[in-house]
Amino acid sequence: MGSVGQRELGEDAELGVLGMGLRLGALIGPMALGVSAGGVALPSAAVALRVDPAVSSWVLAAYGLAVGIGMALFGRLSDARGVPGALRAGALLLGVGALACVGAPDVGVLVAGRLALGAGAGAVSASALALGASLEPARRTRVLATVGATMAFFAGTATLVGGVVTAALSWRVTMALPALSLVGVCLCLRQAAAPAARSRGPIDVVGAGLLTVTAAALLVLIQARTLRLPAPLVGAVALLAPLGALGLARRVSARPAGFVPRLLAGDRAFYIDCAIGFGMFGGYFAALYAVPQILVHDHGWSVLAVGVALLPGALLGAAVSRAVGPVAASLGAHRLLAATAAAFTAALGAAGAAGVAAGFVVAAAFGFTAFGITQVTLVDRVSARIPAAHRGAAAGLLNLAFLVGGSVGSSAAGALSPSLGLSHALLVVAALPLAAGLIAASRPRHE
Repeated sequence: MGSVGQRELGEDAELGVLGMGLRLGALIGPMALGVSAGGVALPSAAVALRVDPAVSSWVLAAYGLAVGIGMALFGRLSDARGVPGALRAGALLLGVGALACVGAPDVGVLVAGRLALGAGAGAVSASALALGASLEPARRTRVLATVGATMAFFAGTATLVGGVVTAALSWRVTMALPALSLVGVCLCLRQAAAPAARSRGPIDVVGAGLLTVTAAALLVLIQARTLRLPAPLVGAVALLAPLGALGLARRVSARPAGFVPRLLAGDRAFYIDCAIGFGMFGGYFAALYAVPQILVHDHGWSVLAVGVALLPGALLGAAVSRAVGPVAASLGAHRLLAATAAAFTAALGAAGAAGVAAGFVVAAAFGFTAFGITQVTLVDRVSARIPAAHRGAAAGLLNLAFLVGGSVGSSAAGALSPSLGLSHALLVVAALPLAAGLIAASRPRHE
């Protein structure tokens, strides 16, 4: 009876870990719907609102910009003021953004709504990562693995969901899909209310402002070509980004416990993890951007067919993400990341060179897998190394680096496509996960 009782307790504990991971996944997963699903609905939105593609592209860019900044800001705020406040603020932003998207009379209101949605998605996502990172090591790895699996599933099904919802309901509903995170907010508020370590002291408003300006300028600069910004504005933004970064560096030096803690700014291993994630997400976002377009325009597939074809890859990515913990423990996190990057790079390169439809589907599957492994492994590594009172800030800044890398990857693919074509553009962009793999391979196994 004793062994049976122990086994039942173990099964209950495992179900508890799985349930927690799924709740946090429900909080962060819908964020992916704002990009891929929103992209499917964008042509219909442009026609309905009578705007050209350059203007309508702000609908996606605004969301991505707000997600990155929201994760960085609310990650730090969750450390200083607790996760419940960040969750409630995120829920408010999601609700306001969804209402604006559904009722938008023009593109200006739609872009404003997407900004609010992105900030809300960033806030609740940062909260989910802060909650996962705050767990003890034995549970943290397994919970983050389930969160990564859920995120990979949402990312992989986003194109299909976007196509179905746009066709069955409206492009307006598709644009508001990130608000599904409100379900996760309801599921996680009780867990968020548990006592947790916090970094005491007043909020560093100046540091928060400098981080926001720097991140916004950098992300807008990356997207400048896609958004067709005028040269004077690009020049002003290009000047603003380094000035903001310089001001932020001085602020960190003058205020060690400020909005960006000096503990993180001086952590070399943190920069290495950011660089690895930057490269992996660069390849992943490039694949998300290019593969559906290639299959639709070059191979004559419908959007729904593309969504169905990408579904098995999403399921594979989710399954692999769930198994990351034991593999990383035995092989070493950096070796696992290096092997993942090598496989992803090879898949992107082969697809770009061959130009066969099946090759692009396989490359996307490797992308979903790389996404899940990178997210789980790096967040777990940072959480294990950073004191509990600063883990929200660390997770938020880490994911900001991921999203900047993703913006670089998708923008590079778009910029290269007129001269090379999207297929061959993927060959070039494969340099990003390749670089990430080389960085990971150069690190000691147990660093």
